[in-house]
Amino acid sequence: MMYKQRHDVRAFLKSCRAIALVEIDEAKGSTPREAGAWMLVSNSSIFRTIGGGQLENMAIEKARQLLSSSSNEHIEMDIPLGPDIGQCCGGSVRVRVKLLDAKEQEARAKLAEHEIEQLPNIYIFGAGHVGNALAEAVSLLPFNPILIDTRADMLALAPDTIEKRLTAMPEAEVRGAKTGSAFVVLTHDHALDFLITREVLVRNDVVYAGMIGSKTKRATFKKWAEREGVSNIDQLVCPMGRSSLNDKRPEVIAALISSQMLEYFSDFADKKTDDAATTMAVD
Repeated sequence: MMYKQRHDVRAFLKSCRAIALVEIDEAKGSTPREAGAWMLVSNSSIFRTIGGGQLENMAIEKARQLLSSSSNEHIEMDIPLGPDIGQCCGGSVRVRVKLLDAKEQEARAKLAEHEIEQLPNIYIFGAGHVGNALAEAVSLLPFNPILIDTRADMLALAPDTIEKRLTAMPEAEVRGAKTGSAFVVLTHDHALDFLITREVLVRNDVVYAGMIGSKTKRATFKKWAEREGVSNIDQLVCPMGRSSLNDKRPEVIAALISSQMLEYFSDFADKKTDDAATTMAVD
């Protein structure tokens, strides 16, 4: 059984009598994952991944051998990722496998929870068909989705693993959002879309600001926003998830928007790296 990385670390720990940690200590060249990637292994299930393939299979086998022996010793594996193991990445990794005691298990659980807390927030306004599909799609990515609506019955349709906020004033959620977030506005009401999007655009720390709609809706919003004194309308992504696909199924739209947000966050991270390098050069 494989537990979802995002939600189930506590459930995983509770279900297992003994647990081994598998962690990549060193990665050289082309490898499935980077140094520091880790997973937990029990006799019947795993939590997270170090990249899959034959490398992971070998590590799981070693972990379960360790679990069966109840040895307190750890195992180190130096693995070239070549044809000898049927994995042709071309690099090499050093993997450490060890049993975890109760204190170490708790530390890993807190680390997993901390990593989730540090992920960017994606505020999704509107729990309709696209909003629910987008929340599910985003929940599988390195983001924290937050689904917001004024309608309790629509929010109830979303999985319980997704954070949901019922509010009569969704625009107020924008003001309390953390820096470096993304906002996707797709409510059931154009006027509400405009109101929320205005709140998003007056911030100067937004990675992605998207509103569902056509070029005509964007033009209408632009006229309204200019009258409201909003100046940075160019920041708005509308239509979202631009593609040559003429497919308006909610799940497809959600996939396209998710892909677009990944690109925006990648560009944002690159810019932060470049800015930090420039600052260090000046200093």
